[in-house]
Amino acid sequence: MPQSKPSARQLITCSADCNQALKQSRDSGKIEFVEQFKVMLLNRANRVLGIYETSTGGVAGTVADPKLIFVTALKACSSSILLCHNHPSGNLTPSAADLQLTKKMKQGGELLDIVVLDHIILTSEGYYSMADKGVL
Repeated sequence: MPQSKPSARQLITCSADCNQALKQSRDSGKIEFVEQFKVMLLNRANRVLGIYETSTGGVAGTVADPKLIFVTALKACSSSILLCHNHPSGNLTPSAADLQLTKKMKQGGELLDIVVLDHIILTSEGYYSMADKGVL
């Protein structure tokens, strides 16, 4: 059962809104230390249902398991999701693995009728939106 009214949940209309919501949920002590992968779950009105941390890795990477991401989205009855992870190095450029995962997740979402709206890469100094850059 929802903890708050849908109208009281944070509305996501752009990557800046997503970045702001993620800032509120991140552990600032880890952003430059270890890589974390999170998924933001949204309802049909693009209001945040929750942010789920799927994995925490090391300095150079973490595992983002599509099965765990989609089972979380299905359990929450999400209409769409935003993929999010940080780069401890401070480099905002997506890696080949980041791009490959995003493509795979988008295809999986199409099968499940869950839209992958964006994949955000965070650093302590900024963010990179694959949707804004036309990569998604």
